Amino acid sequence: MSDIAKIIASFNAGRDPERLAMKYQAMRGSPFVFLRGTCHLFYDRLPRTKVLDDAPPVWICGDMHFENFGSYKGDNRLIYFDNNDFDEACLAPVPYELVRLLTSVLVAASDLKLSRAQALALCHTALDAYATALAFGKSRWIEAETAVGMVRELLDGLASRTRAAHLDRRTVLKGKTRVLKVDGKKALPVSDEQRAAVMQFMQRFAAAEPNPEFYRTLDVARRIAGTGSLGVDRYVILVEGKGSPDGNYLIDLKEALPSSVSPHVRVAQPKWQTDAQRVVEVQRRNQGVSQAFLRAVDFDGRSYVLRSLQPSEDRVALADWDGKLPRLEEVINSMAELSAWAHLRSGGRQKSAIADDLIAFGNRRDWQLPLIDLATQCEKQVAEDWKAYCDAFDRGAFDVTKKA
Repeated sequence: MSDIAKIIASFNAGRDPERLAMKYQAMRGSPFVFLRGTCHLFYDRLPRTKVLDDAPPVWICGDMHFENFGSYKGDNRLIYFDNNDFDEACLAPVPYELVRLLTSVLVAASDLKLSRAQALALCHTALDAYATALAFGKSRWIEAETAVGMVRELLDGLASRTRAAHLDRRTVLKGKTRVLKVDGKKALPVSDEQRAAVMQFMQRFAAAEPNPEFYRTLDVARRIAGTGSLGVDRYVILVEGKGSPDGNYLIDLKEALPSSVSPHVRVAQPKWQTDAQRVVEVQRRNQGVSQAFLRAVDFDGRSYVLRSLQPSEDRVALADWDGKLPRLEEVINSMAELSAWAHLRSGGRQKSAIADDLIAFGNRRDWQLPLIDLATQCEKQVAEDWKAYCDAFDRGAFDVTKKA
């Protein structure tokens, strides 16, 4: 087995074999999917250069790439577009966040049918947008009225989505009762032991809530979602919500694991009670408005993040840029601005930089070009690692179902 195969297999050890096999198969598809599935490897291979550490520390999401942004309904019932994945969140200098975003643009250029010049142009405009937003020193947010381009098209399209249609996509209606659609694409069956454990947990959780009947559990399945986290213990739970059949809600319950980024960062990390607390707290700090139902909970002796699954959740279809580069620029620039606003919003918390230091960094012009150079090095490394991974995959090194 190659070194890459050993590193990846070791990191994913202990995950659900059925979903882990899906992850390994997906990562074979393209360098960008491989990048998404190997955040730990990216930071392990990241060259240590001056540009990384000569910057103020901020609360980063840790797994910054353009498919970790999307729409959601906030706890104020309004819909926003923002970063929505904080599993790898930690305290780190600004460039640790940005270099992964830039690398994702360069690595995905082929998938998006971008020329080399176009991909590099997107990197330059993204850094300009980030620096400008940071230097301005005021956190903003993106909702339908403030969105532009393809982000605005996404948010406008959400207006016609209904909870009933959302449930119809994920459940099967039997009379007036819904059950989850276990189709091998979004969900897999649970064992009797898993079902009983989740239902008991939800019963205990509901007992402490103002409206316990809302969380009455109707069905449970293992959830299939994401790339990097495939195989992590995760469930989709159908609950009574506002009433059957069309007022039911879907709940996501996902185990929180330690950040794979923080060991590679030269910044002392604050202590958290649990990893779920870290994920939820950083998400609440960084987002303009928190996602509805977002909680850190304890289940089966481990920490999990609980949140709702909403009709309003979606990503921008970047492939629809139609050969018009300004359409992609608007989206990538929005993501860069959102990152700057998140860093400002969470500034001064647990040793993260205060706004004055971030504004000063945004006004500097000595870090952008070195950061793009570093991203091109990372792009090359990802391509080499993906090729080594594919070779190992084709030799059967990742046949986890057979081993299981």
